[in-house]
Amino acid sequence: MTSTRDHADLPKDEIARTLIEAARQRTGVAPLTDTYPDLDFDTAYEVQDAVVSARVTAGATVVGAKLGLTSRAKQLQMSVDRPLYGFLTDDMQIDTGDHLVCGDFIQPRCEPEIAFLLATDLQGPQVTAAHVLAATALVFPAIDVLDSRFSGYKFTFMDVIADNSSCAAFTLGGQGTSPTGIDLRLTGCVFEKNGQLLSTASGAAVLGHPAASVAWMVRQLAARGRGLSAGQVVMAGALTEAIAVSPGDTVVARFDRLGTVELACR
Repeated sequence: MTSTRDHADLPKDEIARTLIEAARQRTGVAPLTDTYPDLDFDTAYEVQDAVVSARVTAGATVVGAKLGLTSRAKQLQMSVDRPLYGFLTDDMQIDTGDHLVCGDFIQPRCEPEIAFLLATDLQGPQVTAAHVLAATALVFPAIDVLDSRFSGYKFTFMDVIADNSSCAAFTLGGQGTSPTGIDLRLTGCVFEKNGQLLSTASGAAVLGHPAASVAWMVRQLAARGRGLSAGQVVMAGALTEAIAVSPGDTVVARFDRLGTVELACR
């Protein structure tokens, strides 16, 4: 039976509060779609907006964005044909040399990414990877910390959109590099945990080119009358699978020509 319920009828603020409270109590919850099977694409992003707005109301500042599900393998795994995005706030940033405090999260996982620091605003439905590169001041080696508010990372595509794309924390390598003259598609990455090699990948794992991933987000935001701003950091998407971390672990991502980023956990 097909539902005729309009997405505007869904209690977006109530749904958002479920996620906010899960993060506050550091306790996973069941997927939203178990209770709200009519949760659709537009509504999921409206819930995400409410979640981010709650952080801002509490004193945080939006400092950037992140992409998720940017690899074809992950899209196939989730039975979707597009990535998703979320927003980063200043209280999520872990400065170079600082620790990830695992107890601040429910089930933290780490993954290596290439991050773009924007020099100029980016907006509009025609933005391409070339525009992104032209608008980029520096690129950084980065580690994205995920923390799904859903128990056991069990969720649907709509659930993870509403959950701000599992945003939790992020850290950048200490030195940025101009993207001029670097083919980010071919930039290799070696990802290690506690000195053990976990995986290798290249920038092409992210929608064929990390800048293409950022451009995709800008075009999506344009449909909602939004864009990205100069000074914001954009995490282009994971090059490898995310790995769970616990106190005592150290993860390291080594990037060809971009340098190394390390994150110790306690």
